[in-house]
Amino acid sequence: MFKHMFMFMAVKTITVTEQAYKALAGDKNKDESFSEVILRTHKRKGNVEDIMKFSGAWSDMSDEEADEILKNINKLNKGAWRSIKHKVKGM
Repeated sequence: MFKHMFMFMAVKTITVTEQAYKALAGDKNKDESFSEVILRTHKRKGNVEDIMKFSGAWSDMSDEEADEILKNINKLNKGAWRSIKHKVKGM
């Protein structure tokens, strides 16, 4: 006895730019459809479970280490804002 499975899927035609097509094709594996690429990459970008992998990752960090990281982030932010302000003034 043979079992056959038929899948009927709704199909939508979309229009993408050449640049978007090349980006999508670049992410595509050999035996993967474009639909599978879209679903795989979309899931990767918005998956809460992926973010939760990092929950508690720095739980063993001391308060001093956390303060030092925050200090460096603030220093980088100030430098970035100075650069932006300088560029805007030059316009």
